[in-house]
Amino acid sequence: MSTISEISEFLQKGRAKNVKQLVTQAIEEGEDPKVILNDGLLNGMMSIGERFKKNEVFVPEVLVAARALNAGLTILEPKLIEVGNEPVGKAVIGTVKGDLHDIGKNLVTMMLKGAGFEIFDIGVDVEADVFIDKAEEVGADIICMSALLTTTMPQMQVVIDALKEKGLRDKYIVMVGGAPVNQKFAEQIGADYYTEDAASCAEAARQVILKRAEG
Repeated sequence: MSTISEISEFLQKGRAKNVKQLVTQAIEEGEDPKVILNDGLLNGMMSIGERFKKNEVFVPEVLVAARALNAGLTILEPKLIEVGNEPVGKAVIGTVKGDLHDIGKNLVTMMLKGAGFEIFDIGVDVEADVFIDKAEEVGADIICMSALLTTTMPQMQVVIDALKEKGLRDKYIVMVGGAPVNQKFAEQIGADYYTEDAASCAEAARQVILKRAEG
């Protein structure tokens, strides 16, 4: 098995120490940092995402895989900067105002990282203007909003209305999710995408950005 395949395998098992060693080894062997990233780390994370969607693995396994991903990235990031590797896109993510839940948001953050995105996690209980100001500041492509309470879901509409008022609605892809959120609600408030789990969110985000790049 190649070092790159081993990185993917050990990442899926959540073995952070092995992933760090193998990423270091791959760099020493002269592997292209982009290949280590895409075929090793991201390949492993996307595989975990697929299995998560099929209920073959669960949240704890995803969390340890994400830890292994981050361990590998700490070694690889300086090399990626050297070769000028660009992220697939940039995403601002947060839980809406009045809502303090973060497990779902954190899972989506990890999956988006695993899909090659640069992530700006603005935390929980986030005001509408903070989503927008951050997206403007970093030049984001996507705004991701999470809500875990029926009482906080309407805050998603507040963000979308604020984007419209500022003439920025068409600039961003707006993705929404969370336990009480569904496709119908997403359509009602004018969001671009609703996905029912973190892995689907990452997949949809990657597809829409790649399609946009082609278009």
